[in-house]
Amino acid sequence: MLKPIDIHKTLIKQRNKEDKSFDITTWVNSIINEISSDNNVLKRLSLSPINRNINKFSFDILDTNAIFHISHIEKICVNYRLRFLDTKYFKGTYPEEVVDKINTLEKTHNTVLDGFKIIAPSKLFRLDKADDPLLFAPMGNGYYYLIHKWGTDLHPLRRIKYWGVKNVENLGISIFLLSLLSTILTKNLIYGDTNHVGYLFMLFLFYVKGYVGMLFLLGASSGKNFSQYSWLSKYDKIS
Repeated sequence: MLKPIDIHKTLIKQRNKEDKSFDITTWVNSIINEISSDNNVLKRLSLSPINRNINKFSFDILDTNAIFHISHIEKICVNYRLRFLDTKYFKGTYPEEVVDKINTLEKTHNTVLDGFKIIAPSKLFRLDKADDPLLFAPMGNGYYYLIHKWGTDLHPLRRIKYWGVKNVENLGISIFLLSLLSTILTKNLIYGDTNHVGYLFMLFLFYVKGYVGMLFLLGASSGKNFSQYSWLSKYDKIS
């Protein structure tokens, strides 16, 4: 039985695979930051970023499993067609644990957080017309600190579902495979027992042109973009 995808654990695996020599102590010591005076957590979440996009943390008490680079976040968002946007665009609700964790972090690190960002499906954002949120606070130098994850895990087949719209290359491969499969399944219905290579190639090209035309029509009407380009976009459609 397929298990749901836990994005937090997936991020940790992605980070560990790429940054085996990551020195947190050396990096955190290089961060310089200011402190915001707004103490209303929910208000800051709804308006973030307010004054800044970098936060100050005490490096000796950081949870290393909660620190991720933007490159790790990008790969997960592109693979699972998720968005990584400022919390001011988030239209979902925050559980009490979010406020509690933010207050605890601010008290522990003697700071006031700002510049919050969230990983979530596009349906959970108020996008300019344009399941599983993860709330982050920026740390600087492209690193983000995971504050809280809530909701349900992603469906295990979500990555496969959106593989074809990950980028142009994947779309091309998908069209090729779909056209090839269609040719194999219908060649006997169209040509009978005739398996002339030229006929099969013509049928294959027919399916390729058909699928490409259909995708152009659907793509133009929906205005959707590839995951590679939309994961950081605040727009629902191609601008």
